[in-house]
Amino acid sequence: MLRNIPQILPPELVKCMMEMGHSDYIVIADAGFPGTAHAKRIIRMDGIKIPELLEAILQLFPLDYFVPNPVRLMKNLPTEPVPEIWETYRELLTKYDQDDAFHEFEFIDRLPFYKQAEDAFVVVQTGDTSRYANIIIQKGVCV
Repeated sequence: MLRNIPQILPPELVKCMMEMGHSDYIVIADAGFPGTAHAKRIIRMDGIKIPELLEAILQLFPLDYFVPNPVRLMKNLPTEPVPEIWETYRELLTKYDQDDAFHEFEFIDRLPFYKQAEDAFVVVQTGDTSRYANIIIQKGVCV
């Protein structure tokens, strides 16, 4: 056991976060995301919701302040309402972003989002069924 590591984080994910370098990124995916088809490395966390996992990760994870948008979301269709979960993400990012790296989300269409997932250091697939809950966070350096 270690201190100050949120219990929700499995050892494999903590190891991945430790191994990641500057500008590597994690995809935190919802239950419907085709993770196995689009991940070089996947960690399954089927019983977990993305907001609780994101909060645990952000306590340890510096965002990349060298890029304009270190946080990317899968773009919703223009005919659909703005997903409520995005506001939850905004609140968590504001709370834990110690380096003032997060300013706004970058939105990516579904198929290009899948393509970006293929280059992610790791895809963490959750059991979250919220619409458009997929999120990419890019790692920065600790200052």
